[in-house]
Amino acid sequence: MKCGHVCDSRYLPDLQYRSKCNGRGVRGITNKPFLKDIPKFVKMVEVGPRDGLQNEKNIVPTSVKVELIRRLVSSGLTVVEATSFVSPKWVPQLADAKDVMKAVHNMEDARLPVLTPNLKGFEAAVAAGAKEVAVFASASDSFSKSNINCSIEESLVRYRAVCAAAKELSVPVRGYVSCAVGCPVEGAIPPSKVAYVAKELYNMGCFEISLADTIGVGTPGNTLQSTLSLLRNKVCGLSGAKKKKVCGLSRKQSLLAFVLRFCFLLMGISTVDSSVAGLGGCPYAKGASGNVATEDVVYMLNGLGVKTNVDLAKLKLAGDFISDHLGRQSGSKTAIALGRVTADASKI
Repeated sequence: MKCGHVCDSRYLPDLQYRSKCNGRGVRGITNKPFLKDIPKFVKMVEVGPRDGLQNEKNIVPTSVKVELIRRLVSSGLTVVEATSFVSPKWVPQLADAKDVMKAVHNMEDARLPVLTPNLKGFEAAVAAGAKEVAVFASASDSFSKSNINCSIEESLVRYRAVCAAAKELSVPVRGYVSCAVGCPVEGAIPPSKVAYVAKELYNMGCFEISLADTIGVGTPGNTLQSTLSLLRNKVCGLSGAKKKKVCGLSRKQSLLAFVLRFCFLLMGISTVDSSVAGLGGCPYAKGASGNVATEDVVYMLNGLGVKTNVDLAKLKLAGDFISDHLGRQSGSKTAIALGRVTADASKI
């Protein structure tokens, strides 16, 4: 194989790095039949301000959350999950959802969906200026009861009410299926259960369905089984303006997370969820290993010649901003490596 110029953020002779994709990457490989189905563009869904911060023990000031969202949008991310309208009793970190939403709802060039667990949450979100919402159902009954205090079926009843109200107001609804691979209580989740929940969300009107490997136990085999189950059951298509979309989401912070994403790319899936600086982890999922870092995903996609329209340098700065506030190192391997490159270059 002959390789062309790889579009990535690797070390260059002058210790500089590219922060944007030039559209070539491994697409320059001469013999690449296995890459022919990789999308030319991938939409990144940033979940850091909501899922990333919800498990932080120390309350993050509203102003910091708003600034984080602003920086993420400035980096080129067009979908940033801003907050969640849940009971402060269950998630104290997001008690300021109303204030956050009012501060960012008119932000241009970005969609800022919020999580709404029930009709009350939906109404509060809309009143605060939310223009897009998300609902989160589980493929595990045990996890559903520990996470939102109701069974799968009870949660679906709630979400039908949310979707009906959203339809009347022309508010788009995105659907999540948590524990799409495994559950901390029930173990492996049958693909048929994932397909059932996804199909219910599809029938409610969710325009996009995200599969969440909540505790990070996914492998190419079991994750692809869940995805293929959706296709076999005609739950959704992989792309197309008039088709509902399914997008892959893995929460494991490891090399395997990128292997899974590469498998999804080969299937033509072109939407990926991630969290800046690797923030996050569900507070109700014992053993959850956290979210994969957005910086690392963008770096990988750049190397494949897949465009995201995200400026990696600006994204890194957003990750550094929130990591500095939290008083710890970024969870992004890419951010750490690029920080060392900059530090080394300053010594020359």
